[in-house]
Amino acid sequence: MTARSSSAELKIGDKSYMYAPLEQLTGHTDLSKLPYSIKILLESVLRNLDGKLITEDDVSRAAAYDPKNPGAIEIPFKPARVILQDFTGVPAVVDLAAMRDAMKRLGGDPKKINPLVPVDLVIDHSVQVDMYGSPDALSFNMKTEFERNRERYEFLHWGQQAFDNFRAVPPATGIVHQVNLEYLAHVVMMRDGFAMPDTLVGTDSHTTMINGLGVLGWGVGGIEAEAAMLGQPLYMRMPEV
Repeated sequence: MTARSSSAELKIGDKSYMYAPLEQLTGHTDLSKLPYSIKILLESVLRNLDGKLITEDDVSRAAAYDPKNPGAIEIPFKPARVILQDFTGVPAVVDLAAMRDAMKRLGGDPKKINPLVPVDLVIDHSVQVDMYGSPDALSFNMKTEFERNRERYEFLHWGQQAFDNFRAVPPATGIVHQVNLEYLAHVVMMRDGFAMPDTLVGTDSHTTMINGLGVLGWGVGGIEAEAAMLGQPLYMRMPEV
């Protein structure tokens, strides 16, 4: 194994996709005995091997997964995407805007400050029920919500236009977990010609609902989410499976 993992080609019809085959770890672990969820984590570590942020030692530790003592292994995890809700996501967008201001003051190009992985912010934590029991309740509550949160919504609308890899899902679309399950999940994602399992972190404790689709997801704090947005690995102990 070198400082960069080797890749293999998968052809489906007339299209070709690259992927990081776990078979190159034969001799390091018995793949047939690893749980599928652990294989997804191992693939992430292997695919992101660069000799700097993620090293061969990290791959070896991940491959040495022991179901009897999983917590003894800590690995760097780079999720494929990040999901935010507006209550915790607005500060993250504010931080990105502040980074752009700092870049401009230093004489650089502020447009170079962007999330390095896809980020979706679902606006669902601003809902309040001011009217009920009436046919006009929904439209009244939505109108009131937009009036009450106009400044925040205008800021998030600006963020969607200003930043690459950032989308804002508007109010009255659904709660973040429903939207994530029904619209945002890919199961398999494509990036730079590579096919990879869909994995994510989110700023909500219920992010793990996405596991129902076979997509690995964890709830994290705002700082961890911002680190993932900027392409930094999150360090976590191997889960017990």
